[in-house]
Amino acid sequence: MAIISAAAPRRFQLPSFGVQVAIGMAAGLVLGLAARAIGSDGETASGLAQALQTIGQIFVQLLKVLVPPLVFTAIVASIAALRDLNNAARLVVRTLLWFAITAAIAVAIGITLGLVLQPGHHSAVAATAAAAPSSTGSWLDFLKGLVPVNFLGLAASTRLAEGGAVTGLSFNVLQIIVLAVAIGAAAVRAGEAGHRFLDFNASALAVFRLLLRWVIRLTPIGTAALIGDAVVRYGWESLAALGTYAGAVYLGLALVLLVVYPALLAAHGLSPLRFFALAWPAIQLGFVSRSSVGTLPVTEDVTERALGVPRAYAAFAVPLGATTKMDGCAAIYPAISAIFVAQFYGIPLGIEHYALIAFVSVLGSAATAGLTGATVMLTLTLSTLGLPLDGVGLLLAIDPILDMGRTATNVAGQMLVPVIVAKREGLLDETRFREGAREARGEPALA
Repeated sequence: MAIISAAAPRRFQLPSFGVQVAIGMAAGLVLGLAARAIGSDGETASGLAQALQTIGQIFVQLLKVLVPPLVFTAIVASIAALRDLNNAARLVVRTLLWFAITAAIAVAIGITLGLVLQPGHHSAVAATAAAAPSSTGSWLDFLKGLVPVNFLGLAASTRLAEGGAVTGLSFNVLQIIVLAVAIGAAAVRAGEAGHRFLDFNASALAVFRLLLRWVIRLTPIGTAALIGDAVVRYGWESLAALGTYAGAVYLGLALVLLVVYPALLAAHGLSPLRFFALAWPAIQLGFVSRSSVGTLPVTEDVTERALGVPRAYAAFAVPLGATTKMDGCAAIYPAISAIFVAQFYGIPLGIEHYALIAFVSVLGSAATAGLTGATVMLTLTLSTLGLPLDGVGLLLAIDPILDMGRTATNVAGQMLVPVIVAKREGLLDETRFREGAREARGEPALA
């Protein structure tokens, strides 16, 4: 008797996580263009634009709410684990050194492009657009920013909106890092009581990481909403007046992202294509969200689980990089922007001024650590050079467009340095980096 075996029905399988994100970006572009094509006066367009904005904001808020507990518990666990790593102090020093090296390369590219392309001499923006920014950076902000204002490093602010008062909470990642390092060190020295605290912290970290996996699964939807919102809202028409300037900034970002970073990876025997394939989820999220801090949970997850950096080191290096490692916002952008402002106002710059730009760009990110926005870094650069702060207002019209590329470059650099340092110290899991796994392709796991 013949035995008839029915083939088991094939289960539908979703495409890889990276493909899902790419589909989300394409869908967001289509939805954004559709909203603009229908017209801002139409109820459908207005509803679609509002839906894109709301969904995008909710997704970023879900990521940001995980930042304080994830950073705190991860760094406390990292401090405890670093006891078992040889030369932990050398890891920290080399991390900061590579932050400075890559920033110096980036600012050199920015200065060169500013001098060659002369964006301030090819601008159609009106001088009446000049206005001083509402917030500025200073070197004292770094020292004040190191001291937490409260145990959780949180701050509350109230603003008037539509006739009512709106109160919101914010946090300073640098202060959370300082708190976590201090508490982690104290727990290590506290003996048995400290061990119980570290066990609790490890359990809490596991819970927060699971929450992160769930949120990461929403990335394709969040990406679609953020891209669509960007297409609808941002003033792309303003690029006409500042086309040379915007082109110079994006050219600088492209050179760092697509030339400098791959060259550094290749010099250390690592595949640039593999790096960017694995780092893609975090880089694209940085691009669409325009927030290194909001992207931080994904950046740390990718650095550890996909790129093969040890958890103990990644948990320390990535949050530190999110506050002080900003090749886009703190190196290329202020260098080109400062030269633009000087050229626009007809103020000559000498060798000493360019040296100051390099100095501020390499060290200034520490002075603005924890403060939001590249505008703060730009004001620090302009004030150090003695250039008019009103020049910042000339550039605000296209800042959201520039911020997308700046943040993507920042996030890539925040993953690059831990990978390079781990490789040089013999700590990198090169098998995971080369071969990858489900997690290594950026796909979130539920456990």
